[in-house]
Amino acid sequence: MGLVQLIYSSRPFGFDLSVLDGILLVARINNARNNVTGALICRADLYLQMLEGPEDAVQKTYASIKRDDRHMEITERVKRPITQRLFPHWAMLDDPAEGWLWTPDQVNQGAIDAAGTAQIINVFTRVRSMAGRPAAANING
Repeated sequence: MGLVQLIYSSRPFGFDLSVLDGILLVARINNARNNVTGALICRADLYLQMLEGPEDAVQKTYASIKRDDRHMEITERVKRPITQRLFPHWAMLDDPAEGWLWTPDQVNQGAIDAAGTAQIINVFTRVRSMAGRPAAANING
């Protein structure tokens, strides 16, 4: 089965660092087991997450996220087939979205809705480059 990349946005419900730590702990365990990689950009008003892996595993993970009451207003932004992962070394990299992502006011005014696929993917390309690991690697899904 081929690899896919899925990006969604949501608004946190009851965001605090302990909630985030719990999300990341469970995501890293489950994603490693299911061959899913990716990154979560998070702050008090926004989750923007990329999931990568075999299509069935990514869809199962996304379905679980959609049932999670810590997320509101979940919107799928990008779903596409890929041949290489952007985050092959991370079960789930977290990034606090400091300074270069849309401001809370821009999010409230619809910046994510107005962003195109390339712009949304570029957000994660920047996260990967700031994380200091090698570029995408070939992965057999």
